[in-house]
Amino acid sequence: MKIPGFSGPRLSGLRIVFGTIMLAASIGGASAQDNSRGSAEPVWPTREWQTSMPEEQGMDSAALAKLVAYGTGRKLDSLLIARHGKIVLDAYYAPYSADVPHIINSSTKAVIGTLAAMAIKDGLLGSTSHPVLDFFADRSIANPDDRKKAITIQHLLDMTSGIDWREPTDGQPVTFFQMERSADWTKFILDLPMSNAPGDIFNYNSGNPHLLSAILTKLTGMSAEDYARARLFGPLGISNWTWRRDPQGVSTGGNGLALLPRDMAKIGYLYLRHGEWEGKALLPPAWVEKASHATIDMNLRFEPDFRYSNFFWALPNRNVYMAVGYHCQVIMVFPALDMVAVTTARDFYPFGVVTDLISGAAKSETALASSPDGARLLADAIREVSTEKPSEVGSTPETAAAISGKVYTFPGNGLGLKSLALTLTGSEPRIDMEFYDRVPTAPSRKVGGPIGLDGLYRRGDMTPAGVSAAKGSWSNDHTFVLNRMILGAGLAEQKYTLSFDDEKLNVRGTDRNGREVSIDGGAWRKS
Repeated sequence: MKIPGFSGPRLSGLRIVFGTIMLAASIGGASAQDNSRGSAEPVWPTREWQTSMPEEQGMDSAALAKLVAYGTGRKLDSLLIARHGKIVLDAYYAPYSADVPHIINSSTKAVIGTLAAMAIKDGLLGSTSHPVLDFFADRSIANPDDRKKAITIQHLLDMTSGIDWREPTDGQPVTFFQMERSADWTKFILDLPMSNAPGDIFNYNSGNPHLLSAILTKLTGMSAEDYARARLFGPLGISNWTWRRDPQGVSTGGNGLALLPRDMAKIGYLYLRHGEWEGKALLPPAWVEKASHATIDMNLRFEPDFRYSNFFWALPNRNVYMAVGYHCQVIMVFPALDMVAVTTARDFYPFGVVTDLISGAAKSETALASSPDGARLLADAIREVSTEKPSEVGSTPETAAAISGKVYTFPGNGLGLKSLALTLTGSEPRIDMEFYDRVPTAPSRKVGGPIGLDGLYRRGDMTPAGVSAAKGSWSNDHTFVLNRMILGAGLAEQKYTLSFDDEKLNVRGTDRNGREVSIDGGAWRKS
């Protein structure tokens, strides 16, 4: 069925809602006993997830509606909950949609850890107590003291390697950026001095999982991505992803993997089922046990109860553990509730509040009585967030024709903008931008596509981080406001104020650190 005005992505975000309403209407006032789960045999979503009315799985639709609305204020891109192996909530916040793989940032670490567990299961890695430097005997390593020689795989997994690294969870990832600018990431990490003995303290370090990714390549003879394709993504039925690699072709271990939210949920479901999938043990049970009962104190000011192990975060007092990525790309596992939840977002939210809202919607282990009113509330909430609201647009001045097609260029600047061209006349308005790469020796990056002049985003080029989307409007005769997003990147909307003065263009925006930046450029030709 095709709903007028909705393409496949929006339809997929609403399908469960309409199905829920129809189911609620059909069963009317059926009793909880009539809607009980029945067989406890696990449901395997390899080919596709089954969906269910929330009440059938003991969930409260009205509570889920409030959760969906809460996500609007926290800049969620998606919110998914699966209970007893069936999706009961699948919401996508416009302009993001279900068909766009989402960068999961540091949740990539949990996938790398999962692959290490598979390497143990496959007999390729004997033990997590194996010294890390043994895998790099072919390299000349700087600062090779006894502490560095004592680092084990488990120290990497627990973020207790002792490597001197600055990447606080509430600050700037200084050392991470230095690694990204280096010619050989593995060498950069191995050559760093030690700040502590291995095992002494927790210190968040995206170099640890990247070393593990490099080790997986040595153990398997293939990249972590290709190993995942064969041993993890293939068995789980995951077929749509992207994954960055470093200059040597090593799959990035600390971030860089993009997955669809429904496939993120499959990773969580594998852990919920104790590492088993379709009757086969893919992970050692002890691995899942360690992740779910993490004991390493993360010493976080914003959530002091968090513990860590095997690249998973855990809140033991709430009986939930999770893979966590920057700006809340999160896979949550609730073992006692037989539930998995996934969020993708463009900002942070309080973990304790959100986990409580999710678990609080689970009212019963067995089915509840149907709730047509709750189903309608949930349907309305999902429809509201999945429908893009047009922003205001001003009238089009004569300046639009004068600047249309001109290419404006800029010297190096805090916005990273190298050139910009707008085509605002004709039936197909578009924008073309070029950005300096963060690595000075790397080529610049070009991105472009349609631009919405009616207050709605238009999708453009696919970028390494997601799908480019843009819209714009005139605030006065010489000022054009450009709004740009990378759908699936987990980053805030970018706003540029473009002020045109003959052949000159001033651009105001914010840099990666949120600082206001103003740059000046000039037109040199028609595009």
